[in-house]
Amino acid sequence: MGDNVNKNDGGEYEEFCMMCRRPESLAGKMLHLPGNIHVCSHCMDSMTKLIDENYGDILNGAMTNPSAFMRITPMNQTVDPSAVDGTADDGIVKGAGVTDLAATEVEDPESPTETPDQEAAPQDTVKKAIPRFSFINLADMSGDFGFPGRAKVKKRSKGERKPLLALEDIPAPHKIKAMLDEYVVGQEHAKKVMSVAVYNHYKRVATGTTDNIEIEKSNMLMIGPTGCGKTYLVKTLARLLDVPLAITDATSLTEAGYIGDDIESVVSKLLTAAGNDVDKAEQGIIFIDEIDKIAKKKETHSRDVSGESVQQGMLKLLEGADIEVPIGASSKNAMVPTTTINTSNILFICGGAFPGLEEIIEDRINKQTSIGFNAELKGKFNKDKNILSKVTTEDIRKYGMIPEFVGRLPMIYTLEGLDKDMLVQILKEPKNAILKQYQKLLELDEVKLCFDEDALETIAEKAMERETGARALRSIIDEFMLDIMYEIPKDDNIGCVTITKAYIEGKGAPLIELRA
Repeated sequence: MGDNVNKNDGGEYEEFCMMCRRPESLAGKMLHLPGNIHVCSHCMDSMTKLIDENYGDILNGAMTNPSAFMRITPMNQTVDPSAVDGTADDGIVKGAGVTDLAATEVEDPESPTETPDQEAAPQDTVKKAIPRFSFINLADMSGDFGFPGRAKVKKRSKGERKPLLALEDIPAPHKIKAMLDEYVVGQEHAKKVMSVAVYNHYKRVATGTTDNIEIEKSNMLMIGPTGCGKTYLVKTLARLLDVPLAITDATSLTEAGYIGDDIESVVSKLLTAAGNDVDKAEQGIIFIDEIDKIAKKKETHSRDVSGESVQQGMLKLLEGADIEVPIGASSKNAMVPTTTINTSNILFICGGAFPGLEEIIEDRINKQTSIGFNAELKGKFNKDKNILSKVTTEDIRKYGMIPEFVGRLPMIYTLEGLDKDMLVQILKEPKNAILKQYQKLLELDEVKLCFDEDALETIAEKAMERETGARALRSIIDEFMLDIMYEIPKDDNIGCVTITKAYIEGKGAPLIELRA
């Protein structure tokens, strides 16, 4: 049996039992059958016991005297006594690798063999029938037995696990922030909080416990308006640290997968991002966006399967527990293999815009107004763009997040709304700024692209009118660059294109310079 092991794996990936779908690390040693079929010893023992209990006496009798014991007869037909010649192969139907005993008549082994002169007495000779029972010749099978492209998990390292980042390789918080500054404009407080949290987290993973003092996780909750850079910050951070990152949307999660994905699917995405390496996935980062969409529904009388129930189901993920997750799928079923992942060393970052939270903060602040010389005036914060920075856990609870959920996100910070100057900086300063991308595209055509400062300010003003943050910049630039990108390849004499304010406002055309 062991000769049919798939030799392409190189011993790097785990095998799964074809019956219980457990990996080798949980089920133990596998029995390797032809056709790349693997069965654990527990399932094999259970199957053998089941066959022995139901058909043990039949099979034992067949092994002792097969010619007198088994007669194969088509369904609803009688045995012709004259067709029996007493040889060992009487009545046995041979197929291509399959001997079908679906309509098998079984005689008493001790009774004498029928002769042509005797009348057939099936009521005396037929003792038992094996219902829909067949023997399959596994040697005739090839391929993967109908399971192409099965997901595989890398074998886990024995003994102490090696951390992704050694203690001496973890960059200091000021270095992490300096790397983020190259890609993200503004948001100084948010970048500082993230740098310290990530630095402490991977020190915790690398050292485990120090002097019997167990360091707890520092999961984060970031709050900010749409388009302020929440997702971009996390993507940049994971890329700079070279750790596996899974980004998921809380709007698709429901309790037990009623309509959308199971709660465990967020961990399954991280396992996929880590190349199905469990040890690597257990030290990754999970970013759950739109976390405000699972807030409790107010005054609901039905089961809240996509709100409070999801928060309750995520408590064990945030705290740290052994989670059974599907491999290569978003939900569990009988045909999908599963594995166990411990979330104790996974850093969870939750983010959301929390629309309407400003009103909750204003109501709380206005209730605290008083009378006197140093009293805060009522309505003072009504037009404050950075009012989210005054958020407290009480405001988040009032918004609809349960206390247990908020308590597992100890680091709560906000991102600033983008103003005109920040939008101009986003256009031209980051390493992969939008303007630099277009300049690189035209550089491939040997054309230089320039922007006037007035044009950049006009673009920023148009973006602020759309109230979608930095996302509006891309859509605005794509609109006026469409004709330029279409017309320039027609003329090889164009050497430089300058975007002006008049062109952005639709009152003029870009300045075009020909090559010398």
